[in-house]
Amino acid sequence: MIIVTGATGQLGSVIVERLLELVSADQVGVSVRDPDRAQNLTAQGVRVRHGDFTEPASLSSAFEGASQVLVVSPNTLGDEGVAQSKTAIDAAYGAGADRVLYTSHQAASPDSFFPPARDHAAVEAYLDQQGRPYTSLRNGYYTSSLMFHIGDAVQTGELVTPADGRVSWTARADLAAAAAAILTGEGTFDGPTPALTATETVAMEQVAAVLSEVSGRPVRRIVVADDEFLARLAQRGMPEPFARRFLGTYEAMRRGEFALTDPTLGALLDREPQSVRSALSVALTRQAVDAWSRASD
Repeated sequence: MIIVTGATGQLGSVIVERLLELVSADQVGVSVRDPDRAQNLTAQGVRVRHGDFTEPASLSSAFEGASQVLVVSPNTLGDEGVAQSKTAIDAAYGAGADRVLYTSHQAASPDSFFPPARDHAAVEAYLDQQGRPYTSLRNGYYTSSLMFHIGDAVQTGELVTPADGRVSWTARADLAAAAAAILTGEGTFDGPTPALTATETVAMEQVAAVLSEVSGRPVRRIVVADDEFLARLAQRGMPEPFARRFLGTYEAMRRGEFALTDPTLGALLDREPQSVRSALSVALTRQAVDAWSRASD
């Protein structure tokens, strides 16, 4: 049985959807903190059990009978998040899983400027120490995260960020489909996969140009010093630790940590991954529809 954790989350839920297109529901189980939120999966014949990375005892039941366990990395950052992932890994092997898969990041490295990448590197090192079969999915930087960097640029006509670098922004849905393909035997990867990324890299200057084209409103790219960027975030009410973590993303961009591309994702999908232009067009259309809906209420 293939067990997927975090199956009601943004990534895990789509992975399960794709899995159910490839295998029968009785071959899929999910580990979720709140089984009531997974009633739709129960109705489809998926085995749904309570499992919480902070409650190790719950994972023994959640992972029972697993041949593979996909540990979707928790949203918790730092040592706490790493410890939670290690707990899930121990439980998966303890339940008899032949292979553990883990959702990592293309920039995973102990010296990354991007804090989550350092966490992923620590979990990968732990997996490697176990001496057991594992696959670390080196996922590209989610395109959905780009919307946080864009903010209200379309409304103000200004995309204001620090100096940046090129990023191979990658659609979460494409990565979910790739994870499902790997879980069902489409390619065997021992250890970290190649970077699972889109085929193009773009910098914020190009993002501004694409925003201008797809929105029909001119958006100008403005570069500010790191300190000014932190001050702007503080004015918006962002706590300093989060602001500095956000700035770390740009420091990592400038070092080229997200600039790698690789054809592996396209090969797993048997098509081109979604482009930034397509993703932004869809996102802006959705925003426009949501705004219209709110105005109509």
